Amino acid sequence: MNSAGTLKSSSSELDLDRPNIEDYLPSGSTIQQEPHGKLRLHDLLDISPTLSEAAGAIVDDSFTRCFKSNPPEPWNWNIYLFPLWCFGVLVRYLILFPSRVLVLTIGWIIFLSSFIPVHFLLKGNDKLRRSIERSLVEMMCSFFVASWTGVVKYHGPRPSRRPKQVFVANHTSMIDFIVLEQMTAFAVIMQKHPGWVGLLQSTILESVGCIWFNRSEAKDREIVARKLREHVQGADNNPLLIFPEGTCVNNHYTVMFKKGAFELGCTVCPVAIKYNKIFVDAFWNSRKQSFTMHLLQLMTSWAVVCDVWYLEPQNLKPGETAIEFAERVRDIISHRAGLKKVPWDGYLKYSRPSPKHRERKQQNFAESVLRRLEEK
Repeated sequence: MNSAGTLKSSSSELDLDRPNIEDYLPSGSTIQQEPHGKLRLHDLLDISPTLSEAAGAIVDDSFTRCFKSNPPEPWNWNIYLFPLWCFGVLVRYLILFPSRVLVLTIGWIIFLSSFIPVHFLLKGNDKLRRSIERSLVEMMCSFFVASWTGVVKYHGPRPSRRPKQVFVANHTSMIDFIVLEQMTAFAVIMQKHPGWVGLLQSTILESVGCIWFNRSEAKDREIVARKLREHVQGADNNPLLIFPEGTCVNNHYTVMFKKGAFELGCTVCPVAIKYNKIFVDAFWNSRKQSFTMHLLQLMTSWAVVCDVWYLEPQNLKPGETAIEFAERVRDIISHRAGLKKVPWDGYLKYSRPSPKHRERKQQNFAESVLRRLEEK
């Protein structure tokens, strides 16, 4: 597929998700003729596609919608349901939450009392040490899932350790890693986090071969790319897991996949994750909520319900580019999980538009205004 075809596909996706501005104008404003000399809103929007895009973004921004958590519909709105809701709050906070904290505490005690001796006493026997540490990490992740009363249904064959393969999945929250890790000890590529999560990353999770990076460091990309190539060649390494969206999306959409996972020259195994929001929204909005508060939200809900599909492995087709390969895999995951594709780069959430992009938009706007004035 050539670049023109790719651009056309992206434009069609944008058009499908872009609202019709005229639908939001006052009735008859686009049909009735205004007196000569008066400027209509339709004329203003007709001056330039830039204005139309801006107005469309104000009315309905498809990029921002990818990172919004939708509040649950209130159901305690009458005198019959409100007492039941109050009773449910008491059960969740006074019975379920303390019992879940107890379960998680017991899990940490068992894990640390086993992991620390194994990590330091079996340094001479790396193969046995890695095998035990892998099992302990899977066990600890199972305790985490139990602390949310996780109801996880896995579909498809369980992943196995093989060289030259990588698993890619859509990304909703950091708990995606925990949900997948309790079944198979993956080595994951993840943003370096501060606090207690960063401590776990630099100690426990490094034992299963996880790779960390800092999104703001440009040179980290080269280091991570080299580590990825080295990891996928090892037959004894844990399966590699990558979230190619690069950021958490609200489980209604999928944003563009980064091509790094698709340039390794190995088999790509898609994994689709879909959360049921009947009890709680599992989406983690890291800009508004710390991961600790996110865990507390899950632990005070009734349950976390989700489905995980291990899909058919995919390989690069002859003449296919890495970007086209990434889009094909995104199609497979989106279709299986019932997610809507949007042509946005998730990293735009963390960065401002480049000066070149702004200048190009300004130049296009100026040219369209001059053409309009010449027509008049």
